[in-house]
Amino acid sequence: MDKDLQNIAFYSFIIDSLPVGILTVSRHLKVTSFNHWAEKLTGYSEEEAVGRYCGDVLQGGMCKTNCPLRNSINRKHPEVRVDTTITTKQGEIISVRMNTAALLDDNGNLIGGVEAFQDISRLKTLEREKDNLISMFAHDMKSSLTVIGGFVLRLLKKANNLDKQKQKAYLNIIKKEAGKLESLVNDFLEFSRLQAGRLKLNLSATSLDKELMELFDAYQLKAPQAGLRLELKNEEELPVIVCDSTKLRRVFSNLLDNAIKFSKGSGTITISTRTTADEIIITIKDEGIGISPQELPYVFDSFHRGKGAEQKEGFGLGLASVKAIVEGHGGRITVKSEPGKGSAFSIFLPKKRQDRQLPVIDTG
Repeated sequence: MDKDLQNIAFYSFIIDSLPVGILTVSRHLKVTSFNHWAEKLTGYSEEEAVGRYCGDVLQGGMCKTNCPLRNSINRKHPEVRVDTTITTKQGEIISVRMNTAALLDDNGNLIGGVEAFQDISRLKTLEREKDNLISMFAHDMKSSLTVIGGFVLRLLKKANNLDKQKQKAYLNIIKKEAGKLESLVNDFLEFSRLQAGRLKLNLSATSLDKELMELFDAYQLKAPQAGLRLELKNEEELPVIVCDSTKLRRVFSNLLDNAIKFSKGSGTITISTRTTADEIIITIKDEGIGISPQELPYVFDSFHRGKGAEQKEGFGLGLASVKAIVEGHGGRITVKSEPGKGSAFSIFLPKKRQDRQLPVIDTG
């Protein structure tokens, strides 16, 4: 085969394999090629797109005002990167990250342009959720502060006229709201550390058997209140490891709380352990509502709140924190789930820490 033909075949293969929509246009902005991912994102086939004006196919949010591809071809900006929207053949508007550039021949003459675009709908959704949740943080903090301020004012103004029972009731309300504030502040700190990729770990020798037994005893009271049974399958003695016991307890508590929260008011939650030559594996399994295959890849994302979580308390930071803590210990976490049949989260912790696994210690 001619070398030029081989090169063309190779480049065509690469372009069709990239998980990015790519199209090329002539100098007059008519589509000359349309790869497989462009077909998938837009709903148009290559046959439907080729020969039409780019704007008629993509119906982009900037096509009629400040077309990035036209800017590239007109050399106003040789390369343009923007976040905008396109409209699919079915009429769905999706957010895309778009990169455009002019196409030149070997002599520098303009022959057209190329546009690469990627679906960032999920990213934009998470950004909106983050903004909304930060607003919720601020609203909840203000609510608690308002309640505390109101009852402190009552105590100051009416201290001489209030009996001890009333004073105690007011103080309990203040204590409860202060606890909410503390929890919100901790969530803020957790969020900022997650964003920066830094977690503060206080490492010490810890018996996982002791930690799990104490946790089991605590949740033996909590689970039945939700109509659930709790089982601990811990048949072999677990080795002592160097870890942050408080942070790991948070990991286990978060997973147990989720198991209770997303169960259907009946069933069993099982904590089981096993070991391999190098790892300790702790699995928390429930028989709850489960997670759909579409949601499964995103459960550890910050601010992700899957189907069924809309009416539940929380800001979608729990599992992201869990993953960060486990990975900070040099471990990993996996999840298996089936809708209607429950979920199983497995934590893999190394028996011995390696120097390369030491976390960045936040001294702030």
